[in-house]
Amino acid sequence: MPLPFLTAVLAAFAFLLPALPAAAEGIAETPEPPDRIAAAWRTDRLYVDERLKASVPATEIARIRAAMKTAALPAYVAIVPKTPALEPLLYDLPTLLHARVGEPGLYLVATVTSDYWSAVEEMYRPAGLRGRTLTSVQLEDKQRLDILQDRPAPQIVRTIQQASRAYDGRAIPPAPPGDLEPDRKENPNRGPSLTDQQDRAAFVGIGIGALAGLVLVLILALRGRDHAPTGSGKRRRADRPVLEAPDVAAKADAKIRRAQQALARLERRRHKTADQLDLRDDAHRRLDAARALRAADHQDDVLAAGGALVLARQAEQAAAGKAVQPPCFFNPVHLPGTVSVNWSDDVEVPACQLCANAIRREKTPDGLRVPKPGLFGNDRQRVPYWTLDPEDSPMVATGFGALSDDLPEQLATRKDEVR
Repeated sequence: MPLPFLTAVLAAFAFLLPALPAAAEGIAETPEPPDRIAAAWRTDRLYVDERLKASVPATEIARIRAAMKTAALPAYVAIVPKTPALEPLLYDLPTLLHARVGEPGLYLVATVTSDYWSAVEEMYRPAGLRGRTLTSVQLEDKQRLDILQDRPAPQIVRTIQQASRAYDGRAIPPAPPGDLEPDRKENPNRGPSLTDQQDRAAFVGIGIGALAGLVLVLILALRGRDHAPTGSGKRRRADRPVLEAPDVAAKADAKIRRAQQALARLERRRHKTADQLDLRDDAHRRLDAARALRAADHQDDVLAAGGALVLARQAEQAAAGKAVQPPCFFNPVHLPGTVSVNWSDDVEVPACQLCANAIRREKTPDGLRVPKPGLFGNDRQRVPYWTLDPEDSPMVATGFGALSDDLPEQLATRKDEVR
């Protein structure tokens, strides 16, 4: 090799060498979305991702800031693109952010896919302070389904107003005409839609279910609970608090409302494609099955509540044009099963990241534990749901849809056998 050429290569390498550790360090230290958003909120409660700053008009930002200033409680707002890396965390993001910030207030994360905006939000009160829930206020807001989804400000501002009403009872002002869907501007007082009526019925059902759930929790508290660990082979399991039917049912009811809203938005679209019509039908099929599982005769059944949660979550995904994801086989209340893991006899099942990590550590995941059927009504012993007889429940037979994506059909054919 000629000496001048070798000298040039060494010089170039010496020039680039100092930059390599810095670049590697920058990659390694890139914070996760919750850490990045929480860090930005320390200086500004309105965080706009760098990738969106050029596409979100200044007028939209100004409207959001004005609403935040007049809110009854601190509002933390993040505007970010919906990326594959963010999606698994999305529904838990307000909780994760509150854990990092540690202050009461409204935590709202707005995301955009193409030109469609959506949001997830949670309201946290100061310790010991009680009042209305944000969900109850949203249910009674007749204009909540009429708000435009092609810009961020209308939905964010409306949610801040709803949180303010839940916090101190102030009235929610009428939405300006520019924030409403075109078909609602012409006749904004035409009365409640079918979805509004369904939501109202669902809310009444939630109240009845909550009362029944409170009675059940009091009974269980007096009788005590058995948390005996159950495992297979060399796997070990750490005891965790057992999820009761009212806990899972509350999550299912919230997800059913979200699925109804997503379907209502899809129904309002004009000139639907064949794919959108297929997704709509699939979403209706899953949502109808979810509602059936939340019927009055299943109020105290954690299996039925878990099945309703899974089906409603899948209905929302279909209505939003997303791929329908299977549940986590071990616990349908967890995030969807996005990781395939080996279970017994080399059977692969979908699992959430939490349960997949437990399997890798040769531990039995903290699965959904249900009362073990027995004589004399002995329901104190709790066992993983997958140890029950699959003939007794479609949820057990299908792993809540993790083993086979035909839970709605099995529910329809085995309606009289649903636990």
